[in-house]
This record gives sequence, C-alpha cells and structure tokens, in this order.
Amino acid sequence: MIRPMTQDDLHEVLTIYNHAIEHTTAVYTYEPVMITERLVWFTEKLEKEEPLLVYDIDGHVAGFATYGSFRDWPAYRYTVEHSVYVDPNYHGRGVATQLLTELIRLARESGYHTMVAGIDAENSASIALHEKFNFSHCGTVTEVGHKFGRWLDLAFYQLHLED
Repeated sequence: MIRPMTQDDLHEVLTIYNHAIEHTTAVYTYEPVMITERLVWFTEKLEKEEPLLVYDIDGHVAGFATYGSFRDWPAYRYTVEHSVYVDPNYHGRGVATQLLTELIRLARESGYHTMVAGIDAENSASIALHEKFNFSHCGTVTEVGHKFGRWLDLAFYQLHLED
C-alpha cells in the first residue's frame, strides 16, 4: 500500500537510501546519510508541501518516492524532478511502478507541466521503468560523476504531464 511517509519511517527510508549510496550509482554521492540529515530533508519536504510517499508491505517500507523543484529559479516552477528508491529485497514486485504512478498523479493534480528524471545512463531497470511511462530521453551529460573508480554519464528523461 502507498501512504504518506511519517517520521517513524525515516530509519527504513534511510537504510534504503544508504544502500543505494553504498552499492549503486543511483545516487552520485559517497558517504551514507545520517538520520539527522534525513530528518532535515523530511521537515523541509513537509514545509514545501512536496509529496513523501512510502510503499508499505506488512508494516515495512519497501520503497519510497518524492519530487521537488527541478531548479530553484522561478521560471522552473512548473517542472519537478523526482526520485524513487526500492529496497533491494523488494525489487521486481512492482513497487517502483506503483510509486511512480502515484507521483505522476500527484504532479498532474498539482498543476505541474513537466516531470524530470536524472538517471545513471547504465541503470537499465530505471530507464525501462521511465520508458514504460512514456518518459522520453532528452539528453545525456557524459562523465559528470565519478564513483566506484569510473566515470558516470547522467541521462535525463522527461514527461510532459498535461494531456
């Protein structure tokens, strides 16, 4: 079931996010995030009224998703960038699909025009997920990240939300 994230979910959310930092190129950073940092993130998202969703399976957070400002300048106010993370124990169960479905619905309902995804160019599972929702590839910035001893390319995908 998808529901709003609560502060009580932050430890499980943090475990999922830190796993992505430590073991994947889904996040272009090196150091695990501390709970105090995630609490600040959570509070700021609530203050900005940005969605914070979790996919709950039997009382456990199987994944989480959010979106926020694409860029801080006013002309970008109709564009959001989103994130979806799934606990590796729940990969392949449709968690990301359902979370992204709900994020798109909320963004449309809120009047946004475009949703953007920045995806590591080698992350074929995430690319396939976004293509399933008709996100289109709009460019790749090559060798902009460096992690696990290699250069990483960042692919951008976008979805126009208006019918």
